[in-house]
This record gives sequence, C-alpha cells and structure tokens, in this order.
Amino acid sequence: MADLDSRTAAVPSRRVNAMEVVLRDLRGAIERGDYEVGDKLPSEAELGQRFEVSRSVVREALRAMQALGLTASRAGKGTYVASRGATEDPTFGAYSSRDLVEVRRHIEIPVAAYAATRRTQDDLDLLDRLLVRMERQTDTTAWVALDTLFHITIAQSAGNPVFRKVIEEIRDALARQSTFLDMLARDRREQSNREHRAIVEAIVDRSEDDAVRAMTAHLEHVEWALTTIVRPDRTGDGGREDAPVCRCAQAPAAQADR
Repeated sequence: MADLDSRTAAVPSRRVNAMEVVLRDLRGAIERGDYEVGDKLPSEAELGQRFEVSRSVVREALRAMQALGLTASRAGKGTYVASRGATEDPTFGAYSSRDLVEVRRHIEIPVAAYAATRRTQDDLDLLDRLLVRMERQTDTTAWVALDTLFHITIAQSAGNPVFRKVIEEIRDALARQSTFLDMLARDRREQSNREHRAIVEAIVDRSEDDAVRAMTAHLEHVEWALTTIVRPDRTGDGGREDAPVCRCAQAPAAQADR
C-alpha cells in the first residue's frame, strides 16, 4: 500500500470548506482502492497535521464518511474502511435515509395542509421567530436544533398531538440528517431557509394547496441533496445542473446580510 502522502491530495485551500476537502480526499482514496476494506485510517491527529486542520474538522469528516457507509469506528481502536463505495442509503441514528424520506412524505406533507387551517396565532408567532433565528444563525449545531424545532412546531400547528409525537420520535435522525446536509450540500442551509419561509407563508395565508406544494418542494430538495452527495454520478455538473428548481419566496434582507 502507498504511504499517507500518496493517498491524499494537496492541503486544502482556505477558500473552501476544510471538512469538505478532507472528506473528498479521503473518500477518493478509498474509492480508488488506495485504502482497502479493513485498513485502518490514520488517527485524527495525523490527519489533522496532514491537512493542516483541527481535529474537530477531521472528526466531522470521519462522521460523514461513516454515514456514507465508507468507514466504521471501533471503540478505542480507530476508524477502519468498511466499503469501497458509498451506500445509497445512509443511516442517521436509528433510521435509514430511505425510511426517513418515505415517512416524511406521508406525514409532513398532510401535516402542512392541516397546519394551514388549524394553526393558532401562537403557532404563527413561534414559527416567525424560528424563521428569523434560522436566517441569522451561522453555527451549524444551533441551526440544526432550530431546524428540528421548526418541523416539530409545524406538526404542533396541525392540532393533532399524534403528529407531533411522530416527528419527535424521529427528531434525532432528522438532526443527524440535517447536520449531514448542512456540512456537505453546498448552499443547502440558505435554500432550506427559503423553503421554510415558503411553508410558513402558505400556513399564514391558510392555503392548504400552497402548504402542500411548499412542503413537497422542501422534501424533494432534501432528497435531491442526499442524492448529490451519495451518488454524484447521477446528477449533472456535480449535482447542481439538474437539481429541482426552487420556487420558494426569497428570504428577507436580514438573510442577505449574512
């Protein structure tokens, strides 16, 4: 097997997301066969030194590799190559991506329609506050927490406690998936903010049809973003050329200033 330097590309430019570059280079090395299944990857400290990034950046990249099914972590022993290719169905906590997408289509789309006719003023006030906070948030962990709360609040606005219970049951998986997309899907956070605002505007207008369309578009974009990460060969121009067109309302000036 080749040495570490021959398995990884040049040190990442400071102009790009460091974690994304570490992930791309390690993923490429595994998919080329530079690392074989069962091989142990260098330690976090070694990778951090090689790429001139912090261990937290390396840790994020390794978590993404594990979600893609490329590696597996062994307690106290390190990270090992588990597969030469990324899985088409990443796992987020206790649930697979495919299962989450299917359930969300059948739950969150009708929930949005119910919310449009059943929401209270308190629901609208909370949703508005969440939108503003998400559009101003720059920290991934904080934004993901708000994103998860946003979807729980939509379910609460539907006026049926069972809907909220269902979303709360998959809360951890949603947060993991959201973090994964925020780290790896370029501009996904900004697009998601616009999609969220379109959903809320439909709910404010009491338009069931618009709420269904807005939530459907949001979930389609989530699924598309996952596909561009897991199977970039299925999308044009690195996953951007053939992406669904977002017809969401533009975010207010507060977001543009970020």
